[in-house]
Amino acid sequence: MSTEPQTTYADRVFRSPAAFVGGILLLVLALWLGGDAVLRGEGNTPWRALAALLCAVPLVVAFTLRPAVYAGTGLLRVRNPFRTITIPWAAVEDVRASYSSEIFAGGKKYQLWSVPVSLRSRKRVANRNSRAAKASDDPYGRISSSAAARGGAGQPGRAPADQTIADLRELAALNAPRPEAQGTPTVRWAYEIMAPAIAGAILLIVVFAMG
Repeated sequence: MSTEPQTTYADRVFRSPAAFVGGILLLVLALWLGGDAVLRGEGNTPWRALAALLCAVPLVVAFTLRPAVYAGTGLLRVRNPFRTITIPWAAVEDVRASYSSEIFAGGKKYQLWSVPVSLRSRKRVANRNSRAAKASDDPYGRISSSAAARGGAGQPGRAPADQTIADLRELAALNAPRPEAQGTPTVRWAYEIMAPAIAGAILLIVVFAMG
C-alpha cells in the first residue's frame, strides 16, 4: 500500500515527450523480439528471452515512461526512475538547470529526470535570440514582425528545460505560502519497478549458468 500523502495534483505535468515516445518504441521492439523468441525458440532460448524481458521491460519503463514532475497547489511530486520524491512547495529552496535539472529541498538535492537539459537546444535558442535582437534593431524604435512573432521585445526565447525550470520557480513562489504547502520532503522507492527487474536479472544469470 502506498505511503504517499493523498492529495489532488494540478494538471501541470512536466515530462520528456522524446523519452516517452522512445520508450514506447523500445517496448514494442522488445516485446516483438522477445515474444518471438519465447514462442519459437528452442532449448533454453525461451527461458532466456523471458528472463531478459522480465529484466529489461521494467528498466525501459523506469527510464523512459516513468519520469515525470507533477505540480499541484500544495505539493510537487518528482517521479524518477526508482524513486518518487514528494516535496511541499514551502520546502523548495531552489530549482536550477546547468548540465542537469535539479531541485533543492530540505537540505538535499534531487535530480529531475523528466526535464533533460540539451546544450544543443540552448545554443540554438541563443542563436535565434541573437538574430531576433539584430532584426528588431530599428533607428525609429520599431519592432520587427519576426521579433513580435517570437514573443515581442524584451521576451527572449528559452530552451524547453530552462522554461520548465522557470515555471517551477514561479509555482514555488506562488504556492509556498499556502497552508497545505508546508512540510518536509518524503521519498518512496519504486519497488514495483525494482523487484521485477532484479528478479529478471537473477533468473537470467541462473538460466545462463545452467547452459
